This record gives sequence, C-alpha cells and structure tokens, in this order.
Amino acid sequence: MNKSELLFYDAYEQFYEMAKTSKAFADFCKEAFGEDFSQDGFSDRQQTDRILEYIPKKKDVHILDIGCGNGKMLGYLKEKTGAFIHGFDYSEMAIATARALYPTASEFKEGVIGEVDYPVNSFDVITSMDTMYFAKDMVAFVAQVKQWLKQDGIFFVGYQEGDVMPRTTDADTTELAKALRANELNYEVTEITKQVYDLLLKKREAAMKYEAAFDKEGNRQWYEMLVGQTEYVSVPYEEFQQKMARYIYVVKK
Repeated sequence: MNKSELLFYDAYEQFYEMAKTSKAFADFCKEAFGEDFSQDGFSDRQQTDRILEYIPKKKDVHILDIGCGNGKMLGYLKEKTGAFIHGFDYSEMAIATARALYPTASEFKEGVIGEVDYPVNSFDVITSMDTMYFAKDMVAFVAQVKQWLKQDGIFFVGYQEGDVMPRTTDADTTELAKALRANELNYEVTEITKQVYDLLLKKREAAMKYEAAFDKEGNRQWYEMLVGQTEYVSVPYEEFQQKMARYIYVVKK
C-alpha cells in the first residue's frame, strides 16, 4: 500500500516532526489538554485518566493503543500503572519517536489498521482515541480487536462524530456501535459532548496564547491548524451539539 494515499498521512509525518522539537507545541498541549501527549484533536488528560480505572492492578499487564502516535499517552499510562505498552501507527516519524522515548517494556509497530495483526488473547486493555475512523472495514477490524483481547479484557474508545464521521442520532446509531453489535460485543457509553465543547474553547485560548511562540519557531502553519480545529465552537453549544457529538465507549470481552 502507498501510505501517502492514506488519510492525512503526509500531514501527520510533518506534524510529528514538528512535535519532536517544538516547545511552543509542548506548552500548548499542557495548557489546552492538561498533559503533553502531542494531541491535535479532541482528547485530553481527563479522558485519558478514565482509562486508568480499567487497567488491572496486577503484574504483567499489556496495553495496546491503536494509532498510538508518538506514544506519549501510552507512556503516561505506563508511568501510572507499570504496564507493558504496545502501539502501532501508520506514521514512520511517530513510531521512531515512540521507540526512542520508551525503549523498554514496550513494543511499537509501524502499520495500518486492518493490516497489523497480533496473537489472540494478547492484551488486557486496548485503547483507541480518535482512530477507529481510519478502519476501511470497521466490523472486520472490531473482530480483530475482539480476538486480541484477553477474556474480560477492555476495549476503550474515544469516538467523535461531526468531524471525520458524520453525525448520527445518538451513541447507538454510530458506525462504531453497529460494528460492536455485529461482533456481539456489549458496551457502556458516556456522552461527553459538552466536555469537548469546553475543551475546544480552552484549546482555542491556549493556541492564541502561544501564537507568538509558534511564529518565533517558524511553525505558523501549526498554530493556524490548531486554531482552525476550534472553529466548531464559533457557535453556541446548543447549535454545536446538533452537528457534533463525542462518546466514550467501554467494551468488555
């Protein structure tokens, strides 16, 4: 497969190159999201902390992150729990950074959703924060995830509608919900649309605060990208929620 044909591939290669060295971006992430996970989307530390309650308090715990980027979210979970971390991402730059940041008790693969594979019953927890959208066949990919999970393992998903995926009626009508039911997986879901609206307001404020710092680094394009991602909150929340929704799905095998 020619990876340059994948959604946002070239942009993400450049993005993770910038994230390696930009102090302005690291400071922005801490201000906007509460932690520097090299985020450019809709998840913050508060959402990541929800994962912690599902990580078993025992030895030899293995966590997989789907679309792990440069591994910083996994590194945070590893620091909090001592788990062995696994991740894959289609970005060569992101995986190279992850391997350099976390050289021990970790495994990072360069690969594409639907093409990467793992042995059955490998993971206690599998996470996907805004990455299920990249699956060409979501039903088939959820079937893979189900195989990878250990018995009683947890699949934790942050899922947005109104951006990459079109807005549907509710949490039970999303493409993810359909894929879970097709694989006979039950789920609990929490809507956090208001939380993400407030997050985007905070993100916009933080980006503007560091505008001069981005300019000084020669990273104006990334400042403009971050501000552009917050255009959704140029309308009142009542209008925002008609177009956008965000859910946390928790699936137990």
